[in-house]
Amino acid sequence: MIQYTLKCSKDHRFDSWFQSAAAFDKLKGAGMVSCAICGDTTIEKAIMAPRVRPARSASVAPPQAETTAPTPTLSAPASPAEQAVADLKKHVEENSDYVGESFAKEARAMHDGDAPERAIYGEAKLEEAKALIEDGIPVTPLPFRPGRKSN
Repeated sequence: MIQYTLKCSKDHRFDSWFQSAAAFDKLKGAGMVSCAICGDTTIEKAIMAPRVRPARSASVAPPQAETTAPTPTLSAPASPAEQAVADLKKHVEENSDYVGESFAKEARAMHDGDAPERAIYGEAKLEEAKALIEDGIPVTPLPFRPGRKSN
C-alpha cells in the first residue's frame, strides 16, 4: 500500500491510499480519483515527505517534544454541551438497567404491572417507541447511543 497526498485543480489537499503507484496511475487515467472535498477529477500528486521506517537494529527512542499545554485527546468532551451529554450518559448507566433491544417489551410490561417498576434504558425501533407513546407509556429518546454490554 502507498499513501499519496493529492491536490485538485482548486488546490484542495487530501490523502488517499492505493495498492501501488501503477494502481494510482490506472485509476487516475480512468477518472476514478476525485477530490474528497469538492469532487473535482483533475488530480495531481502534491509534494509530500516520504515515510521511512527505521531499521530494526536502530533502537533510538524518538525525541520528546517539550510542551507547556496538555495535548487534547479525542475522548475528552470538546464543549460544555458534550460534557453534559457525557455526564447524563454516566448517570443513566449507573442508575438504570440496560435492557437492550427488549426495551419496548420491558417498558410495556412495567406499565401493565406485569414487571416491577425500575429505571431502564435500551433500544427501540421508531415504530415501537411511537406505539409506547400512543399507549400513554412515558419514554424519551436519549442523546447518546447506549454502550453495548458484553455479558
